[in-house]
Amino acid sequence: MEVKRICALYFSPTDNTRRVVCAAANALAKRYQLPCEDISITLPQERVEYTFGESDLIVIGAPTYAGKLPNKLLPYFQSGLHGNGALAVAVVTYGNRSFDNSLAELCATLEADGFHTAAGGAFVGTHAFSDALAPGRPGEDDLREINQFAAAIAEKLDRAEGIPAPAAVDGDAAAPYYVPKGTDGAPAKFLKAAPKTDPEKCTRCGLCASQCPMGSISADDPSVITGVCIKCQSCIRKCPQHAKYFDDAAFLSHVRMLEQNFTRRAENKTFL
Repeated sequence: MEVKRICALYFSPTDNTRRVVCAAANALAKRYQLPCEDISITLPQERVEYTFGESDLIVIGAPTYAGKLPNKLLPYFQSGLHGNGALAVAVVTYGNRSFDNSLAELCATLEADGFHTAAGGAFVGTHAFSDALAPGRPGEDDLREINQFAAAIAEKLDRAEGIPAPAAVDGDAAAPYYVPKGTDGAPAKFLKAAPKTDPEKCTRCGLCASQCPMGSISADDPSVITGVCIKCQSCIRKCPQHAKYFDDAAFLSHVRMLEQNFTRRAENKTFL
């Protein structure tokens, strides 16, 4: 298949997925001497329908939430992207625990959307919940691995006669979500937890509201949550005054459990 267009498409509230996807897509664009089109679907207004075609190569990425794709984004992935025979590289990121079944779910979803998933990869990034988990990643070593991954993808595509074989990735697309646990080993139930705002630090700049992937923070009063919170930590990470925080006991217990058990260096994994 002749590649005439390369795109980086990503949902990336805390920027790690964007960095990985764009690194892979730009490496492929350099290999094929093509420009790379950047497509963010992170914000609500960015999630419009996209239609691709047989000469397109799209690197598509999302973070792992509870071992799968973010559940509030899954309907968009299922209905907003139309492959029409385009080649896809499926990418997920994870914060040092495990990518579980997120990559398998993304590949299955893209195949159902009309893409040919020629490759897949799971890459480590600093956990959204804690800087103690995979600090500084993706780093230089990770970026080298991403470049090697892109080179291997190009070799596979160049060797293929017709449609390349789909990547056989780890995981089960139909598996249930991972159940978060607290330090006591029991399930940590924080589905309804939402960020709080320190009124002494908040300047009402509106950045948190404009950067919320669910559009759930009031622009008039950033302390008001108007919709669902997916715990992406975008508002926490991006507030210049550090005015946003979580105080939900179950959520904080889960974070401590992760910090106690998953500080080892997790590895990236790629599939062709």
